[in-house]
This record gives sequence, C-alpha cells and structure tokens, in this order.
Amino acid sequence: MDQKVDELLELVDLKEKKNAYPSQLSGGQKQRVAIARALASEPSVLLCDEATSALDPQTTQSILSLLKSINQKLNLTIVLITHEMAVIKSICNQVAVMENGKVVEQGNIYDLFANPKQEVTQNFVLTTSNLSRLYEMIETNNPLVQLKENEKLILLNYANNNADKALISEVSRNFSVDTSIVFGNVEVIDNRPLGSLAIIIGGEKVNIEGAIAYFENYGVKVEVLK
Repeated sequence: MDQKVDELLELVDLKEKKNAYPSQLSGGQKQRVAIARALASEPSVLLCDEATSALDPQTTQSILSLLKSINQKLNLTIVLITHEMAVIKSICNQVAVMENGKVVEQGNIYDLFANPKQEVTQNFVLTTSNLSRLYEMIETNNPLVQLKENEKLILLNYANNNADKALISEVSRNFSVDTSIVFGNVEVIDNRPLGSLAIIIGGEKVNIEGAIAYFENYGVKVEVLK
C-alpha cells in the first residue's frame, strides 16, 4: 500500500504533500488527490465528470496537463464530461455531443470543430472563438462591418493544409480586388491548424466572384455574411 501511495503521489506531483491534511491543500491539489484515488484501483477507464468546473484558469490548465500526461503514461482511456468546449479542445481526441440525453453528433475533435453539423454543436464551438463578436457587429451594423458599393463581407474558414498559405495576398494580386481584414483567428487543434478570417473584399463583381472561387479551389470554406 505504501509503495502504491508513493507511486500515485509522484504521478500527480504531490509527493511533498504526503502527510498534509485536506485543509492544507488548495483546490487544484485536492483535485489531484481525487485523481490519484481513482487510479489506485488501476481502472481501465478514468471517468472525469466536470473535473475543472470549480477551478481557476491556471489550475484548470495544470489539471488538464496532468490528465493528458496520465493518458499517455498509463495508456489509459479518459472519458471527460464537460460543457466547456475549450477544455475539450485542449486535450481530447474524440468527442460526442449530447442534447436531451441523446448523442446528436460525434467524431474526432478536429473535424467537429472544423465542420460542426448540429445547431447545438455549432453554438458550443462558437463559445470558444471570437466569431460571436463578429456576428454581434453585423447585427448592430458596427462601423467596422459597414460596406461601400461593390464590397462584400465574407468569412473564410481555413482547415488542414491551407491555414498557412498566403491566399489573401495572392487573391489581391491575381484578381485586382481590395481586401481588409476585420477579424482573424488561427489555432492548433490536435496538432493541426484551424482558423477563421473575416474580410471585406471590394472590386468588380466578376473579380470578387473569381476570388471566392479561388479560395474554394484551395479547400477554404467561404460564407458571404453581408
């Protein structure tokens, strides 16, 4: 038993707290104790129900890093239940979205964030980016998204191998259009780039249509917002 305790305390980075009382531990440390306790019986699956809901952002990241480390070191499947999509994005490989007690969408984490199909999933994904702010600006006709004649506001969704291409500058050169970036966000999910870019594009109608077709030819999803 003593050997097992020492091994688990070292795994969750609490070896120096072996003789501490619960009242002497922080919230994050108590959560580490709970994880160690769950691992004591050597389970084949570790179930974590809202494991980070009561923790501050810094402690949340440390617990997520710990869970990811446990997953890799012990080759242990972890089922993580949460309503925070940022947590899912941080460490998960597969995801299932539930609504009213039923699974409505599931798949690998990258595909779900790149192309959410169900409305509930789309709303969840939206909470992890600044796109919600963009839609608010459109609804309130914010000066940043007001258009002049012969202009369109379009949203470009980058995925896989096209997130690092200089498509904006290529489009401006090849189609004689003016582009102005309103919003941009590129992040890495499951070690692959994924991003969104909202731009105002102006010029002759045929040139704008050609530019949009050029984006789509490179696998960029294009949505005309305004």
